[in-house]
Formats: sequence, C-alpha cells, structure tokens
Amino acid sequence: MPKITKVSAQKRSGRYNIFLDNKYAFSASERTLTEFRLFKDSVLTEKEIEKIKQFDTDAKASELAARYLSYQIRTIDEVRQYLVKHELSPEAIDSAIEEFINLGYLNDLEYARLFIKNDLAVGQDGPASVAQKLRLKKVSDNNIEDALAEVEPEDWVEVGSRLIKSLKNQLGKIAFNEVKKKMTLKLLQHGFRTDLVQAIIDDLDLVNEETQEDEALRKQGIKAYKRFKRLDESQRKYKIRTYLYSHGFSNSDIDRFLAGEVISLSELDEY
Repeated sequence: MPKITKVSAQKRSGRYNIFLDNKYAFSASERTLTEFRLFKDSVLTEKEIEKIKQFDTDAKASELAARYLSYQIRTIDEVRQYLVKHELSPEAIDSAIEEFINLGYLNDLEYARLFIKNDLAVGQDGPASVAQKLRLKKVSDNNIEDALAEVEPEDWVEVGSRLIKSLKNQLGKIAFNEVKKKMTLKLLQHGFRTDLVQAIIDDLDLVNEETQEDEALRKQGIKAYKRFKRLDESQRKYKIRTYLYSHGFSNSDIDRFLAGEVISLSELDEY
C-alpha cells in the first residue's frame, strides 16, 4: 500500500503537497490533513486516497462558499455559479450548498425578504419589478410571492411617492393632466400595479391650481407657436391645437389660448 513519504507546504497558505512513495500524489488543505491525520509514514489504501481527495474537494468548495458569503447575503444560484467558475465538481458544489442551506446561511426566502426591505428603504421599484429582479437571481416564484405577501400596500405607496415626487416640479410648466400621465407611466414602468399607481398619485395630494395651469398653458403655447409660426394662420392654429391637446390641455383651455386670453396674440410675434 502507498506510504506518505513527504508532506510539504505550498506557497499558498493552508495548502500542502502529499508525496506517496517519493512521488507527488495530490494536494490537501490543512483541514484535510487534520481530518485524516496525514503524516509522514502513514499508509493509505486506494479507497482511502479517493475518500481523502473527495473530502478535500468538498472542503475547498465549502471554503470558497464561506468566503463568498462573508461579503454579503447571496442566493443559492449565485453561490452555485460562483463555485462553477472555480471548476469544482457538481458533487462538491452540491455538497457545499447543502451544507450552507442546513446551517441557515443560504436561504432564498430570507434573501427575497432582505432584497424587498432594501427597496422599501431606498429603492424605487414596485412589486412587479422587484419580482423580476429576484427571478433573474433564480429565486423561486413561491419564495418571491411569500416575501411580497408580507409587504403592506402603504409601504409600496411610500416607494412610489419617492420615485415620482420630482415630477411635481413640472406643475406650472406642463399641463396638470400631462404631469399625472407622466407619473402614471413612470410608475407602471417601475412595476407598480394600476391600483397602487392611483393610490400613490392620490397620496401626493396634487392640486390643479388655475394659476399654475395657465402658466403651463402659456409656456407650452409659446413653444407651439414658435414651432408653427411660419405656417398660414389656419394651419398654425390647427397645429397649435393638436400640440396642446396632445400635451394634456383641455379644449376649453386651448380655446382660451387661441383667443388671446392667456397671452395676447400680438405678443406671440415677439417669440
């Protein structure tokens, strides 16, 4: 039976070369050396050697997984892909993942909870976008649904309000309805359901003040006039009406603009 004739330390800390019958046989970690009491003159069977190699591979996978998890919480798939990049055997990877699942360090439901908690605190994604990002990390739909079910609607309202609050600054610059339209579109794009969209916009307590709407009508009307002023009068009025209507102004507001009630039509020639 092969006999250990030499154990030498590698340049890499914690790794050792094992020589059997004066020939290099395999490398092992300090943990493997301790576990199997690999000392000079120890005699090993072929079955024991295979067992030692498998243990060392599993130990390496566990050490890599532990290091990867020490930086931040990970999903099961993230750990698996990390270990795959290190060219470990599927058996060693499965063993390491099972070990950390049993220890409680790998838990996709807990990962989903923390991911959602972070979004609620500082993020801008609604439930559908959060769910999609978790799916990309291979978190199961059951875990995603369970984690999302723990969130109250008012918590999503707070996230949505944070997302669109800057659009309130556009009141007085564009039509009130256009502001609401932009808010709605942005919320839908970030994964908020239609019922949440309405609740979020209601929470902002938007007020359609006449002075603000007139100021927005004036600004957008001037912009439309400058764009179409080279057309003849009938075409120009038609284009201005179409432009203002597409930007959220009512027909009555547009009529007031074209009648010169918001800004004198003679003043428009100055622009």
